[in-house]
Amino acid sequence: MGILLRVLVAAGLAADAIVHWRFAPDMAPGGGAAPGTIAGDDLFRAQAIVAAAAGLLVLFWARRWTYAVAFLVAASAVGALLLYYFVDPGQIGPIPAMHDPAWYGEKTISLVGEGIAALAALAGFFTVRKSERRSARPPAASPV
Repeated sequence: MGILLRVLVAAGLAADAIVHWRFAPDMAPGGGAAPGTIAGDDLFRAQAIVAAAAGLLVLFWARRWTYAVAFLVAASAVGALLLYYFVDPGQIGPIPAMHDPAWYGEKTISLVGEGIAALAALAGFFTVRKSERRSARPPAASPV
């Protein structure tokens, strides 16, 4: 079960990373970012890099904290995608207004990947602890 969760988290975050990297140029502000804001293309590239790093961490080093990081990355991406699809909150602090009420295939791929990664990371977070406890127990004494 552990390897399946690791692969699901990594694959979901890989889908997230690829879609964000591909769409980063489309999010570039015309004429530069407004003062005090982060450019949309920079946010998309940062999301792609963080998602890829979190996926690789879980894939190669599954620990409670790596699952927690992966969950936060994936769940926040799901939240942001749904927020900016359904609501136009405008600029939020340094984050520019990114309302996008259109739906397209890549958005579906990103949402499904992020959702699977979030759920698998949450499951991994709770199951890896049990296996860590089992491996931390001293071996039973053998009869002499």
